[in-house]
Amino acid sequence: MASPDSVLVVGASAAGLSTVEALRRKDYTGTITVLGDELHAPYDRPPLSKQVLSGAWDPGRAALRTDEALSGLDADFVYGDPAVSLDAATRTVHTATNRELTADAIVIATGVRARWLPGTEGLGGVHVLRSLEDSLALRSDLQAGTRLVVVGEGVLGSEIAATARTLGVEVTMVGPQPAPMALQVGPMASELLATLHQDNGVRLRLGTGVVGLTETDGRVTGVRLATDEVLPADAVVVAIGAIPATDWLAGSGLRLENGVVCDSRCRAADGIYAVGDVARWHHEHFGELIRLENRTNATDQGAAVAGVILGDDEPYVPVSYFWTDQFDVKVQVHGIIHADAEVEIVEGDLSARRFVARYSKDGVVTGVLGWNMPKQVRQRRQDVIDGQSAAFASSLTGA
Repeated sequence: MASPDSVLVVGASAAGLSTVEALRRKDYTGTITVLGDELHAPYDRPPLSKQVLSGAWDPGRAALRTDEALSGLDADFVYGDPAVSLDAATRTVHTATNRELTADAIVIATGVRARWLPGTEGLGGVHVLRSLEDSLALRSDLQAGTRLVVVGEGVLGSEIAATARTLGVEVTMVGPQPAPMALQVGPMASELLATLHQDNGVRLRLGTGVVGLTETDGRVTGVRLATDEVLPADAVVVAIGAIPATDWLAGSGLRLENGVVCDSRCRAADGIYAVGDVARWHHEHFGELIRLENRTNATDQGAAVAGVILGDDEPYVPVSYFWTDQFDVKVQVHGIIHADAEVEIVEGDLSARRFVARYSKDGVVTGVLGWNMPKQVRQRRQDVIDGQSAAFASSLTGA
């Protein structure tokens, strides 16, 4: 298979940058264009809810690469011009400023957009956190000694709540799940996170939904719960998940269902691929379509797709990995944690709050979680790889 003469990466994201860097590492010498909807060069998003929000980092420190490193990639970076349509048959992208970009291979890396509570976008004091500007706008509101309500108890909501408390802000976290990150880490670890947040002064109003916000003169004043109670708020962060950024692909001919649907090589159509948060691909070991929203997958998937573009024929079968830093705790998860999984502490001590837990379902290890034990949990990642491989082999034999 001949390498394409030109590659267009739509999305100046971590996944898009990883694709470009991997192409050059693999000695690709063709033309590369990177189209970004933001005015910024590629930057890292995990620090937005932590170091940038707290003020520990200057915003420029979130940049993924220096200007010199980007220049060394010999790629044309086009910023501030969102893609508005794609003709998959001709591999042509049209942009908001009427650019028309055609390439032999197109990589879709447009990520996700934050989900708002209905009718709240544009209301003063209400924030989402996806972009650098979002983080700086929220930080500005928090500097006034704000009463903050975080709507959402997932990874992002939990991190924002923790960061805001370190700034001395009065914080309440609300959401339908019983504990912070219950869907991501299961009952045992989420209960520990609940204790961690409460010990640090976060008020938890979990297990109930939010039905709307109250406002006066165009600015938020409170959060109304399903119980009809109103929590007073000077600022609100909505952290209730994200939506794959695929609106611009309507009518493209691609299959769009909770992301850009791809085969096991992350190929959406002939010469068109998807990477990162927007990609929903066939994971051969699981035998189903999956989509991952985490920083590690963005990097790994970009590198994998670069290989496919240049002729590799290997399925993308990663072990999912994410981490979160909250207060003085680092939680790391390899694999998948099912709510009904069997849990075993295999390193450290639960009472000392330094441990590695291994999670199994139907006798197969599906995930490991480290609580302030980064080296040890990394070593236990192999347990997940072995379990995933065993489950795949079993599915092939019908055992």
